[in-house]
Amino acid sequence: MLDRLHRINLLCDIYVSLLTERQQEITKLYFSDNYSLAEIADEYRISRQAVHDVIQRTLSAVEKLEEKLGLYALFREQQKLLDEADELLRGSVNSFGEKDQKRLREIIAALRSGNEK
Repeated sequence: MLDRLHRINLLCDIYVSLLTERQQEITKLYFSDNYSLAEIADEYRISRQAVHDVIQRTLSAVEKLEEKLGLYALFREQQKLLDEADELLRGSVNSFGEKDQKRLREIIAALRSGNEK
């Protein structure tokens, strides 16, 4: 459940500028500020069902954006590479072996090429 919530929050953070203002506000209240559907409905003077529908449309929109753009997948891959680089650095306190240096160069190259997409 927490992994799903974390993924949703990251997707919304990544694609926030592509959402409508209303979608941004309601999604933030629901997922980040932990408002209930009823609390959001009261604030916007709409039904709980309308709030639910906005949230579902927003989630659908960010999933479709992710399918097309893949920015979340790119972010996750970069995080894995950075974690691996960090582990290599921690394991090589005094110096880097040739194998570690080569892998670090590969990681840096992969991150650079990913950022150019």
